[in-house]
Amino acid sequence: MIHHLAPGGKIGLVLANGALSTQSSGEGEIRKKIIEDDLIEGIIAMPTQLFYSVTIPVTLWFITKGKKQKGKTLFIDARKMGHMVDRKHRDFSDEDIQKLADTFAAFQDGTLEDVKGFCSVAALQDIAKQDYILTPGRYVGIEEQEDDGEPFEEKMARFTSELSDMFAKSHELEDEIRRKLGAIGYEI
Repeated sequence: MIHHLAPGGKIGLVLANGALSTQSSGEGEIRKKIIEDDLIEGIIAMPTQLFYSVTIPVTLWFITKGKKQKGKTLFIDARKMGHMVDRKHRDFSDEDIQKLADTFAAFQDGTLEDVKGFCSVAALQDIAKQDYILTPGRYVGIEEQEDDGEPFEEKMARFTSELSDMFAKSHELEDEIRRKLGAIGYEI
């Protein structure tokens, strides 16, 4: 597909997430060459359940010959975006789509600021340091968590107490299951 692009051509691809990092069958070398040729303008990690026929997460690849931001690639982690329309299908609102479009446009204009956990611009050298792996999470990081004000020691004491209670309940349930199975002639 890249071979058939015009000098200023662009292509958008929907690929399985394995294409971001796999090394089998020469895919790692192909990805490395595409990166070194400065063709990847953006990578967007999408959430699961966007398609009716498959539930796997996919990634959008934007490949551009003669891109505006030379030597840079935009990474967006959109895995938390969208809303469930039913048990098995997720959809994006118009606002979600606009947020992605605005982020991409700001990158192209050179005005985008990184947002921890959502988007980041990486130089080709940064991608090379990551062994040419294009998983957006490696570049965008984890979003900042607000401090809830509870001191660490108190939080850990509370968590360990809750965990201890859960373990006790687990043992009670295990004993009850053993008794009921024994009552119908099955021993564990």
